[in-house]
Amino acid sequence: MDINGVRLSLHPAGHILGSAQVRVERAGEVIAVSGDYKTAPETTCTPFEPVKCHTFVTESTFGLPIYRWPADREVFDDINRWWRDNCAKGIASIVTGYSLGKAQRALSGLDRSNGPIFMQETIEPYTDAYRRAGIDLPDALVLERCKETRDWSRSMIVATPNISSASWLARIGPYSIAFLSGWMAIGSMRRRTSIDRGFVLSDHVDWPSLLEAIHQTEAQRVLVTHGYCSQVVRYLREQGLDAHELETAWSSQSEGSGPFGGEDVGQVGNEW
Repeated sequence: MDINGVRLSLHPAGHILGSAQVRVERAGEVIAVSGDYKTAPETTCTPFEPVKCHTFVTESTFGLPIYRWPADREVFDDINRWWRDNCAKGIASIVTGYSLGKAQRALSGLDRSNGPIFMQETIEPYTDAYRRAGIDLPDALVLERCKETRDWSRSMIVATPNISSASWLARIGPYSIAFLSGWMAIGSMRRRTSIDRGFVLSDHVDWPSLLEAIHQTEAQRVLVTHGYCSQVVRYLREQGLDAHELETAWSSQSEGSGPFGGEDVGQVGNEW
């Protein structure tokens, strides 16, 4: 659309279903704002589309060289293998992740032949929206609506991370919990949680993808926000780019502050 001589358009960000970058053009000058984005294609959203621009505003949630994601197929093979092992032990499997985006991505990679799949009630509206958009996801019953007396031993339950006080946990019987997140790439963060397993599955760019995305824009000016800003800016300046940190109203609440508070960013960043 055109607004007072400014041309504005939206372009796929590849983060979750419907996520978009914003391209703004005025008098031949183009600025692209990434928002949260992921360049690796997968089945639950439209792939990231590089936007040529003069200035690129990028997130840096995982903007350190230690963050490098394995291929989705490898991750889901590990998740399904862990699920089968739990089935053999007679215990339920629970994977946790954000209710919008991560939960649907988790569902998309599950081996439907392993056993019945359930989801937490708060995940259902987003999953229904994905299905209405044509995304192929396995059938999943809503956990809270199921009979308490059923056998859960071969079940896979997709839930949100804050389930430690959930009333339904007590009726599941023996279970094993896994967390799906890019933060699981750091061993110290896995050890600081009460989960049994961590799988590296992120809806953000890792370090190589971040740099490649910046390169594809052909931008000479890069504004970095939301994460490891100073480290990314320092690296980009060493590569000859005009890079700066961009403060936002949400800078102190950035996902880049990690799952356990801002100390994680400082600690990992300083070690790097």
